Amino acid sequence: MAQVNVNVPPPNHVKVLGGQGWIGLVDQMGTETTIVNAARVSFGKMKEEMDERDAGLIRYLLANHHTSPLEHVTFTFLVHCPLFVRSQWHRHRTWSYNEISRRYTEEDIRFYVPVELREQAESDRQASKAAEHIDQAACLEKIRRIHAEAMRTYEELLAAGVCREQARGVLPQNMMTTFWATVDLNNLLKFIELRDSPHAQAEIREYGMAIKQMIAPSFPHVAAAMGWQ
Repeated sequence: MAQVNVNVPPPNHVKVLGGQGWIGLVDQMGTETTIVNAARVSFGKMKEEMDERDAGLIRYLLANHHTSPLEHVTFTFLVHCPLFVRSQWHRHRTWSYNEISRRYTEEDIRFYVPVELREQAESDRQASKAAEHIDQAACLEKIRRIHAEAMRTYEELLAAGVCREQARGVLPQNMMTTFWATVDLNNLLKFIELRDSPHAQAEIREYGMAIKQMIAPSFPHVAAAMGWQ
C-alpha cells in the first residue's frame, strides 16, 4: 500500500492560520449514546438511540461535572501547526502525542508567516492586541528573510556533514510541524475551555474553534450544553 505524506491534510480537516495550518479528525471512538450508556451502567441499562431524556442526562452530567462517562469517547486528530503552537498544545498532558521528527527527515520544511502582526498589550505580559503602529509589510518581510536565511544555513550544515539532529537547531519557532494527538472527550472539553478563550494566544485559539466545528455535528447535545451553538 502506498504511503501518504503526513503533511497532506486528511479529507476531514479544517484550515486555520490563513490556510497555512490545519487540523483533521482521523479517528473517533464513541458517540453521545456511549456517554449516556456509560452513565447508566450502574443501573444495568443500555440504549441504542438517543431521546430527549438522554439529552437531559448529558446536560446534567456537564452541568454537575460528572465527567467520567465522557472519558469513554475518544478522538484522534492530525495537527499541522507552528512549533510555538505545538509547545502550548503539549502542555495538555492528558493527550497522547506522536510527532514528525527532524532527526529523521529534512523533507517538506515550511515556515509560518503571520497573516497580520499584533502589538504587545501594556497590561498583560502574555497578551497581544491589534496593531496600530507596526509597518506590517516591512516586518513581515523581515520574518520571511530570517526564514530563508535559517533554511540556507540548515542546508549548508547538512551539506557540510552535520547531522540532522544538530542542524535543526537553527530552524525557528515558526517552523511548521505535524503531530498525532489523541484525547478523550472530557479532556478535550477542558482543552477547548482554555484554548478557545479570549485569554489564549490567537493562533492556538483558531485550532480550538476548528475542533468545535469538526465535532459539534456528531455531538449536538454536548455542543448545545457547552454553549457552542
